[in-house]
Amino acid sequence: MKAARFALERPRDLADALALLGEGSRVVKVLAGGQSLGPMLNLRLVEPDLVVDIAGLAELRQVGREGDTLVLGACVTHADIEDGRAPDVGTGMLARVASGIAYRAVRNRGTIGGSLAHADPAADWLSALQAFGAEVEIASRAGRKRLPLSRFIAGALSTALQPDELVVAVRVPAPSPAARFGYFKHASKVGEFAHAIGVALIDPERGVGRAVVGGADQPPLVIEDARAVFGGAIRPGFSADFDRDAAAEAVRASGVTGPVDAHIRVEALRRAVLQAAGGAPADVRAAA
Repeated sequence: MKAARFALERPRDLADALALLGEGSRVVKVLAGGQSLGPMLNLRLVEPDLVVDIAGLAELRQVGREGDTLVLGACVTHADIEDGRAPDVGTGMLARVASGIAYRAVRNRGTIGGSLAHADPAADWLSALQAFGAEVEIASRAGRKRLPLSRFIAGALSTALQPDELVVAVRVPAPSPAARFGYFKHASKVGEFAHAIGVALIDPERGVGRAVVGGADQPPLVIEDARAVFGGAIRPGFSADFDRDAAAEAVRASGVTGPVDAHIRVEALRRAVLQAAGGAPADVRAAA
């Protein structure tokens, strides 16, 4: 099957891109890395009148820091993060997630902003960045705004992004130097989308943390106060305190009713916790 005919525009700068998105008279799709949009076009799952290619916009490839917050332009690629061309928020925390995304060819072109805008629940960044409390920066001709990632994601493959808006940056608060990070995903084979994802960002010195459980069919479950799955407190030996029953109850309450699906999600979180505590291998990828 071939894609339906569409017009293609490559804007010169961000202002031109926003002007194209704000026309309102055509169905418009944005092309960044194309790793999700390309197959959808070929399968005619989307049939836009216009595709706006933003991959060449230098404004969307910039990286920097604002205080303790890392600001990544929307067109920063997974490979940029994996290879260290973009800075990290900890000792290789984001790089570990990036290195487990699909295959190298996908990581070379796929972008962090594009992944979030596509909002596939099985995608790595959707779960991982919520553990850090990340925000999405959005631009339109009317100006800019920021949304916590938890509010930006409206559902599976659905976001709060309006037709005239564009994700321009992802803002990731840096955890404390003592924080520990674990990320584990379960997939049929390496390189495929995850069936279950577990993320743990734990700061035992401060006794706080956040846990995230992702899957293939609904937005991630974010446990804002991870003490709920550690018996009410996060202590230095936190991995031994992980409460599978409490985690399972949270997973079921999020709408995961199948016992096998719930078990896999809880196990993914447990392994992320072990990894954060230093008791699991560094490879974030695991095949079934």
